[in-house]
Amino acid sequence: MNQKPGRVIAILGMHRSGTSCLTGSLQEAGLDLGECHTWNPYNKKGNRENQAFVDLHDRILADSGGAWDQPPERAIWSAGHLAAGRRLLADHASSAVLGFKDPRALLVLGGWKSLLPDLEYVGIFRHPEAVAESLQNRSQIPREEALSLWYAYNRILYREWCQERFPLLCFDQEETVFNARVDTVVRQLNLDPVASPQRFYDNQLKTFAARSHHGLPWKIRFLYYKLKRASL
Repeated sequence: MNQKPGRVIAILGMHRSGTSCLTGSLQEAGLDLGECHTWNPYNKKGNRENQAFVDLHDRILADSGGAWDQPPERAIWSAGHLAAGRRLLADHASSAVLGFKDPRALLVLGGWKSLLPDLEYVGIFRHPEAVAESLQNRSQIPREEALSLWYAYNRILYREWCQERFPLLCFDQEETVFNARVDTVVRQLNLDPVASPQRFYDNQLKTFAARSHHGLPWKIRFLYYKLKRASL
């Protein structure tokens, strides 16, 4: 019998869309992330990613002819990738509730579904212009390319939500509203209520705000509208 954690929760969302903030907030509520990054130059509290998961996702994307910024038409998990995924789960088998966060997970979710039929989800999204500005600042990605990536990732996010109806948050909400939504997610996921008044969310670290829809392609505006309708 394959060893694995009692529960596994995937935090889903596009790069620069609040996944780190959501993941850190859930970590405060008892979600186990294993060994994760707690600082980097573009995220002072860390992206909360477990590097072993990121490395596996990068290998799958590369072997499928793509990368995080060049999503392949289809991400194919080889037998070796599946074996590596099982080893990762076995490495965290002592965890009651394990979470993993990596935006690439949206591109490779099929393999995790096959390994974990009872995989749970929580998602987050952000205004496309804010994501585009943040990607340009971090990775020098031009606006049109960044918006195309926003659409590619969030189209998958919305498709998965339509199938599973998991908790979905909007990172454009102001701090008190966002934290209230996090508390709702914590209850829905049966995690521990956050006792500390000092929350993970820090509005001073949120450097790019939501912008107008003016100038956005129609399909991007419509997808953002659908995500807003689906969110808590």
